[in-house]
Amino acid sequence: MNSVSPKNQSYLPVVLAWAVHVLTASGAVLALFALLQVEQRHWNSALLWLGAALVVDGIDGPLARLAGVVERSPGISGATLDLVVDYLTYVFVPAVLIYRAGLLPSSFALAAVAVILVSALYTFARTDMKSSDNFFLGFPALWNIVAYYLLVLQPGQSASAAIIAVFALLTFAPIHFVHPLRVQAHQPWLGGLATMWGVSSLVLLTPSLSPFWGGVLLVLSLAGASILLVVGALRTLIGPQTG
Repeated sequence: MNSVSPKNQSYLPVVLAWAVHVLTASGAVLALFALLQVEQRHWNSALLWLGAALVVDGIDGPLARLAGVVERSPGISGATLDLVVDYLTYVFVPAVLIYRAGLLPSSFALAAVAVILVSALYTFARTDMKSSDNFFLGFPALWNIVAYYLLVLQPGQSASAAIIAVFALLTFAPIHFVHPLRVQAHQPWLGGLATMWGVSSLVLLTPSLSPFWGGVLLVLSLAGASILLVVGALRTLIGPQTG
C-alpha cells in the first residue's frame, strides 16, 4: 500500500490553503460569466451566476479558517482578495445589470448607477465595516440582492430609483445588518433561515416555473429577507445579544 511521505504531508496544508484562495478568486470568473449574460440580456442567467458567486463567498470564509490560510499562505491577504472579488460580484456587475435591464428612468440611470458604485466604495474601505459581534454597520453593499428583487418584483422605474436611493443612504446610516453566517447569536436557526432564503430565491429563477410554486417561492424568499432585515434592526435597537 502506498503511503504519503512526511515531506508530502508537510506540503498538503499549504496546498489546501492555496486551494481556498483559488476558490475565492473563482468569484471573479463567475462575475465575468454573469457580466456576459447581462450583455446578452439573459437576466435570470446573470442572477444565477451571481448566486453561485454568493455561495462561494459564503463557504470560502469557513474553509479559510479551517485551512489556516493566514498561517500557511502569509504572503497573500485572503481578506483583500475577498474584498476585490466581492466588489465585482456584489456591486459592479449588479450595477451594470440594473442599468442594462432598463430598471431606472433613462434620464438619470447613469447617475443612479454611479451612486451605487461610489457608495459601495465607502463600505469596502471603512475599517469598522463590522461590529464586534459581526453585524454589518450600514447597508453592506448587497446590490446583487437589490438587483435580484428589482428584476423579480419589477416595481417600476421610479420606485426602483427610490429604492436605490434609500439603500445608498443606508450605507452611511448608524444601523446594523446581519451577517447570517458569522453572527453567532441566534444560531443555528439564523444559518438555516439564510439557507432557506438562498435556495428559494435561486429556484425562483427556474424557467417555466408554475404560478403556484412561483408564488410559494417568492413568499419564502421575501419572508426570509424580511426576517434577516428585522434581526439587524433589532440589533440596532437593543444592542448585542449573547444567544
